[in-house]
Amino acid sequence: MDPFSEVLRSVRLTGGVFLDSHFTAPWSVLAKLDAEDCRLSPLTPAQMIAYHFIVDGRLFVAVEGEPAIEVGAGEVVLLPRNDAHTLASAPGLAPLSARDLVRPSLDGGLPGIIHGGGGEPTHVVCGFLASEALHNPLIATLPRLLRLDVRQGTSRDWIEASVRYAAGELTNGRFASASVMSRLSESLLVEAVRSYASTLGEREAGWLKGLADPHVGRALALIHQSASTSWSAEALAKEVALSRSAFVERFTALVGMPPIRYLAMWRLQTARLNLRETRMTIAQLAHSVGYESEEAFSRAFKREFGLSPAKWRDQRSPD
Repeated sequence: MDPFSEVLRSVRLTGGVFLDSHFTAPWSVLAKLDAEDCRLSPLTPAQMIAYHFIVDGRLFVAVEGEPAIEVGAGEVVLLPRNDAHTLASAPGLAPLSARDLVRPSLDGGLPGIIHGGGGEPTHVVCGFLASEALHNPLIATLPRLLRLDVRQGTSRDWIEASVRYAAGELTNGRFASASVMSRLSESLLVEAVRSYASTLGEREAGWLKGLADPHVGRALALIHQSASTSWSAEALAKEVALSRSAFVERFTALVGMPPIRYLAMWRLQTARLNLRETRMTIAQLAHSVGYESEEAFSRAFKREFGLSPAKWRDQRSPD
C-alpha cells in the first residue's frame, strides 16, 4: 500500500488539462487558475492546484516574493496554493495577462495561446487538480512551487507517455480521455510530493513528513482508506509493527496531533463531503464514518463546524 496514493485517493482529487500554449521568445505572461478552467471537473472546487508541463523548450516561472526558477522540456511545475504566477522566456520581462491571450480552438479542441516575438519556441500544456474539500492536509504542507522532472520519478514512463499522448491529441484537435487525464494529474502530484518529501530534513516535523515515514505513513493510509473501522491506538500500532507508546509518540511528533484525534478529524471531514455528495440519512452517514450513534456524530460535527449535519446540508443544498 502506497501512503501517498491512498491519501490522495481519499481526498477525491480530480484533474485534467485546460490550455495548450505555444510561445516564442521574448514573452512573459501572468497566470492564475480559476474555477472556469476546471469546468471539465465534476467537483465544485474549493481548492485548486495549477500545473504546467513543458513539452518543448524552456521557461522561467515565479510567484511573488520568490526568485524565478528555470524549467525545461520533460519537467512539470505545480502550484499547490494556486498562487498567481509569471511564466516567461527570461526573468524581468513585463508580463501580459495570459487570460487575455487565450483563444478558442477553431476545430473544437482545447483553447490555446499563440504568442511571442518569434524567437526560441516553448510548448506548454496547462492542467489542474481540484478538490471540493476545504481542508486538505496534503496541500496545506506543500510549498508554493514544486518542480518535477517526470523522466526521473518512479512512474516516469507512464507519466511521460501519458502527457505526450495528451499533447499529441491536442495537436490533432482532440481531447485525451478524462480518465487518463485525471489519473495523470494525480500521478504528477504524487511524484512531486514524493520528491519534495525526500528533501525534508530529519528534524522537520509535519503531516507530510509523517506521510513519508514508513510507520506513520502506513497508519495515515489505513485511516484514510477505512475511516469507519473502529481503530484504536493499539490497533494502529499493531498494524504498523510498533508498540503503542512508540507509535503514539512518533505519530504525534510528526503529524502534530495524536492518532485518535487525527482519526476523528478525518471522519468529520469525510462526513462533511458525503453530506453534499450523497443523500444518505444522518444516521447512515454517522455509521459510514465509524460513529455508533447519530447523536454522538451530530455533537462532534457541530463542535467541529459550528452547525449540525442537517443544517449544514440544508445550507448547501441547491434551491
